[in-house]
Amino acid sequence: MMRSLWTAASGMTGQQFNIDTISNNLSNVNTNGFKKNRADFEDLLYQTSRLAGTPATEETTVPTGIQVGHGVKVSATQKMYSQGALESTENISDVAIQGEGFFRVMMIDGSYGYTRDGSFKIDSNGQLVNANGYRVMPEIVLPENFVRESLSISQDGRVTVQVEGNDDPIEVGQMELYRFTNPAGLKAVGQNLMKVTNASGDPIGGRPGFDGMGQTIHKFLEKSNVSVVQEMVNMIVAQRAYELNSKAIQTSDTMLGIANNLKR
Repeated sequence: MMRSLWTAASGMTGQQFNIDTISNNLSNVNTNGFKKNRADFEDLLYQTSRLAGTPATEETTVPTGIQVGHGVKVSATQKMYSQGALESTENISDVAIQGEGFFRVMMIDGSYGYTRDGSFKIDSNGQLVNANGYRVMPEIVLPENFVRESLSISQDGRVTVQVEGNDDPIEVGQMELYRFTNPAGLKAVGQNLMKVTNASGDPIGGRPGFDGMGQTIHKFLEKSNVSVVQEMVNMIVAQRAYELNSKAIQTSDTMLGIANNLKR
């Protein structure tokens, strides 16, 4: 009877983790470029009382064995890299990725971070940076006398502007995107940034729109790919599973009480 208590407790722990994951998805429903997480589970070890194929007689064997499981545990959390909706912003420094790839920024410690959030800014030096001041790599520096409304980023990442006194646009930079063999293996570090791990593989850089890379869409932002309706359904299922596991604990406790009172 004690086994069922621990088995049901593992189920409650697993569903609590599931709710934590769903809550994080819902809290980031309006986060630019956010990719929802999914909790994956696996069953625990089994106690085997009889192996399948055990001889029953000289000529026959037992077709099925006797096993009882010990519950569940979280096996992985995986980011789902489906495309988020694109929203028009009319902001000259906003860029969205339609398709595969990440922007790259240089962090304070000199390492690289990768993001789908294209809500970039222009700092006092005319450089394109993210909301935390991390420079977009390769660096894109705009001339001091450029006309703000003339800033244009093509679908293949070419950045052009018009400078005062000259009607012809000039190219000032080339945006690059980076993709990974296993993007689910990237490590989330907050600030809408991901970092490379051994599981993700090395970044593969390229020009937007070529060699499997997505396109850069100027004056648009990619929104979160979280579906509120789907997450609410997942939350209801997790809540019901949590309740059922708690009922299993209560039932096991009641049965233990009955067994303890048999002598009376």
